[in-house]
Amino acid sequence: MREKILIVDDEEDIVTFIKDYFEDEGYEVFTASNGAEAMEASKKEPDLILLDIMMPDFDGFHVCKKIRDQVSCPIIFLSARQAESDRIKGLGVGGDDYIVKPFSIKELKARVEAHIRRERRVSINNKSKINFGKLTLDLNGYEIYYEDKQILLTAKEFEIVELLALHPGQVFSKEQIYEKVWGYDAEGDSSTVAEHIKKIRAKFIAVNQNLNHISTVWGVGYKWEKVVCLRKHL
Repeated sequence: MREKILIVDDEEDIVTFIKDYFEDEGYEVFTASNGAEAMEASKKEPDLILLDIMMPDFDGFHVCKKIRDQVSCPIIFLSARQAESDRIKGLGVGGDDYIVKPFSIKELKARVEAHIRRERRVSINNKSKINFGKLTLDLNGYEIYYEDKQILLTAKEFEIVELLALHPGQVFSKEQIYEKVWGYDAEGDSSTVAEHIKKIRAKFIAVNQNLNHISTVWGVGYKWEKVVCLRKHL
């Protein structure tokens, strides 16, 4: 299931830019242009809210304070206000972060992903292990087992499996996987992703010839199947 982001801002150009960017990154995005719409849209249970401060009717501080008891997701303020007092007020009314306009879209993406990643780990009740049938991922130990047999993965191989397994059914392109696992400043290119996934599949098949949770979506990328995919992938 794709994570949902609510963007609240009365500047149409900014909303369109952010919405298009995050939709291209695989998120589900919906928007609101004022405080009243924001409070109504918050009922859709977003995974994260990007909230402007200066808006018609209710400002962002008021909206955050009103919805905080009903919404537990991270709220990131986006504002042209640079004063320390505004930052403090934003955090004081229930915000989790504060980014000053104009901002780098890459920095915004990094912060969004960091907050969602943190919430995701909380959402699995701080469990260090997740299971897919007989396959077990130990997130803290960087280990993976099939029944009682450990599948030895490198750190990067495990991080690819972790990324896909924490988003079952969501398709990631090679470029997205490379960026999320290796980082923005890594030297290399996304072609290494296919090689790593080839090795992961080989290690899975070595313990069970039908064990293949990573599915190829041709021309798009890869996704994690909750149930073992029996079809052979090249």
